Amino acid sequence: MRMTTGLGILTGLAFVGEPANAVTTTSQQFQVQLTIQAECVIRSTATLNFGTLGVLGGAGGTTNNDATTTVAVQCTNTTPYDIGLDAGTTSGGSTTTRLLVGSGSSATVQYKLYTDPGHATNWGNTVSTDTVHATGNGASQSYTIYGRIPPQTTPAPDTYSDTVTVTVTY
Repeated sequence: MRMTTGLGILTGLAFVGEPANAVTTTSQQFQVQLTIQAECVIRSTATLNFGTLGVLGGAGGTTNNDATTTVAVQCTNTTPYDIGLDAGTTSGGSTTTRLLVGSGSSATVQYKLYTDPGHATNWGNTVSTDTVHATGNGASQSYTIYGRIPPQTTPAPDTYSDTVTVTVTY
């Protein structure tokens, strides 16, 4: 019995001994690739809100009503692009004189959009003429839109609105 037990232990130790040798072989390699193409996306827009006004032009009839909003654009690094703003959806509007239309009537209020805080450069939709030109850096870039309601005849009380489309050309 002792021999059998001893032999059983020796047999068990023979299997516990050194680990089996793993074999590694080098097979094929593979490439990892990505192609980045030029692209621009409009990340965000915000409402241009002139607030609540009474007489347009103020008591003296000569005051502009100004407001700002932003548009954020993201383009691939080194991609040149132009941001354009169309004439809006109100009939009779243009990129130089847009129109807000009343919700309960066809009355309109003229407004303008500019690229600069001095309200000197119109923001339109013709590339290389009245758009904002920039070059992408790979991150989202914000641009301020400067709005102005110039003095004009004040229509009836109502809520006036328009919808302007932003276009990015790259």
